[in-house]
Amino acid sequence: MSEQELKALRVRIDSLDEKILDLISDRASCAQEVARVKMLALPEGEKPVFYRPEREAWVLKHIMDRNKGPLDNEEVARLFREIMSSCLALEQPLKVAYLGPEGTFTQAAALKHFGHAVISVPMAAIDEVFREVAAGAVNFGVVPVENSTEGAVNNTLDSFLEHDMVICGEVELRIHHHLLVGDTTKTDRITRIYSHAQSLAQCRKWLDAHYPNVERVAVSSNADAAKRVKSEWNSAAIAGDMAASLYGLSKLAEKIEDRPDNSTRFLIIGSQEVPPTGDDKTSIIASMRNKPGALHELLVPFHANGIDLTRIETRPSRSGKWTYVFFIDFAGHHRDPLIKDVLEKISQEAVALKVLGSYPKAVL
Repeated sequence: MSEQELKALRVRIDSLDEKILDLISDRASCAQEVARVKMLALPEGEKPVFYRPEREAWVLKHIMDRNKGPLDNEEVARLFREIMSSCLALEQPLKVAYLGPEGTFTQAAALKHFGHAVISVPMAAIDEVFREVAAGAVNFGVVPVENSTEGAVNNTLDSFLEHDMVICGEVELRIHHHLLVGDTTKTDRITRIYSHAQSLAQCRKWLDAHYPNVERVAVSSNADAAKRVKSEWNSAAIAGDMAASLYGLSKLAEKIEDRPDNSTRFLIIGSQEVPPTGDDKTSIIASMRNKPGALHELLVPFHANGIDLTRIETRPSRSGKWTYVFFIDFAGHHRDPLIKDVLEKISQEAVALKVLGSYPKAVL
């Protein structure tokens, strides 16, 4: 390419950048006007709802449908997520609690779902995330619910039994684990490796092959593991990119997870019900009578109506010994006539039935 052609392309890029800036500014001004209209339309004393999960899901899907490349759909959606996040912050900055400390995969999931313009608040435990949302101290919470390798996160399921929360969304995060060390680590004398119990389990085969005689220490989070390594010369941590960057650690080995498709699903919890989008999931808790065929009776209405079950988990009930509750995710919205009919049939057989929420399927 000649210097003249290169110069012409740069001039064109500069012109396009200016147009993009003008359009983003126009969009931000529209967001401010939306906030003004919402405030004027509300009765005195009532708080407006600025963040609408169903609206954001529709916008991102619409953008992906219209994308002509060369950027792929997910990359384009990420760009628009950040634009929407910044525009929403002009209306009202969202406060989002997550399982901390800073640098956890849960924080990464929160930023992936809400964008970087939110105020993210780290909490020490999953139950504390639920309590912050219930108390109204934050707008939403982000909690892990299942991993593709290790299964359900029981602390999250148990917290739904104790708190009245609405599931407002979901986000899936591809999980890459790295073996991290600090500047003072003597890499040939590592005697312990820190990480969350789930991460240690997700890297079990790799650890068996490379560090079979090194102590594996389970801690509260991968970020906590990274923090510990900073002050120790004989330890390493298993954590992700965010923790490595935040705590200034280097990668001794990359992508050490045993399964290349290792992913974790996170739930967005809040207090507002989400209207249908046409591509939704519903989560429920059902408690059945302790009798033969109870699970069969629970599942028959789904099968008879062709409803896709995406997950079912069992947890001990808090109401009695050897009694259980079922956590079920399925395709559809609880306002859909077919789903309403199925839930009605289940409620006739169940001791208790609780709809945790209907929400858009993960876009990113």
